[in-house]
Amino acid sequence: MVTGGARSGDSMAASQKLGSFSMKSWESGGSEVEDRDTATVFEAVHRTVREKIVLQRLIVIARIPHDLADRTELGAHYERLNFQLSKQYIWDQMTGLLLIYPSCVLHIIESSREILLSVLKDLKDMQLQTDCSLLEDAKVVFMAHDPQSRLFQQWSYKVLGADQVSGDQGATGFEEEEESTETLVCSVLSALQSLGQHLELSKKAVPGSVLDETPELIVSQEVLENLLARDELQSPQLFLQMYDSPLNISMDFGQVIRSRCLTTV
Repeated sequence: MVTGGARSGDSMAASQKLGSFSMKSWESGGSEVEDRDTATVFEAVHRTVREKIVLQRLIVIARIPHDLADRTELGAHYERLNFQLSKQYIWDQMTGLLLIYPSCVLHIIESSREILLSVLKDLKDMQLQTDCSLLEDAKVVFMAHDPQSRLFQQWSYKVLGADQVSGDQGATGFEEEEESTETLVCSVLSALQSLGQHLELSKKAVPGSVLDETPELIVSQEVLENLLARDELQSPQLFLQMYDSPLNISMDFGQVIRSRCLTTV
């Protein structure tokens, strides 16, 4: 797993929204005092809750079982999961993109820590189903804590045809088997960043049509297959196990460092 982070703009955006709303109500005159007060209280409460939610981004990949006849079942599964989580965490929103390739999936989820952990737990439980598992050999590719903004305005999925991913190995410009895991992960992040920029410029909420118009933005299936074979990437089970494990911090270590600092001073 590769991690990264940047400063979030969610709380600042909410604060600016509150300020602009209050100024607009002020300019509209005293006839809307009651409505202004009610809305302002709501905005203040909403802002307080949003400030407690730290945006995180999770990228996972997994293989599609050979016996899965209808790949749209994957999209339907995550649509149901998204609906359940939206009712459980009413103050948060899950955005992202599920790309369903012929042999694997690439899933980007943007939300709070609780929702991301719920997605990982669902993926872990899904792989434990030996009779009708929808995904296999899942790997955590990337986890970003407090990114600056969301790449996607809503959650959606797209089933890619064989013609959309065929021959894409040459488009990557390198032989994936000779590249490091970090380089492969960076190529995935770069492609997703480019997709996010195209979505922002095109003003389209759903990236499906953008990928149809610019198929070069689709992350190479060969890169994903290569990453699935890398032992450096953790499975959802190992990631959750590491997340739930307590930190083993030696108190003596802190005391030694403190004594050295005092001696230096």
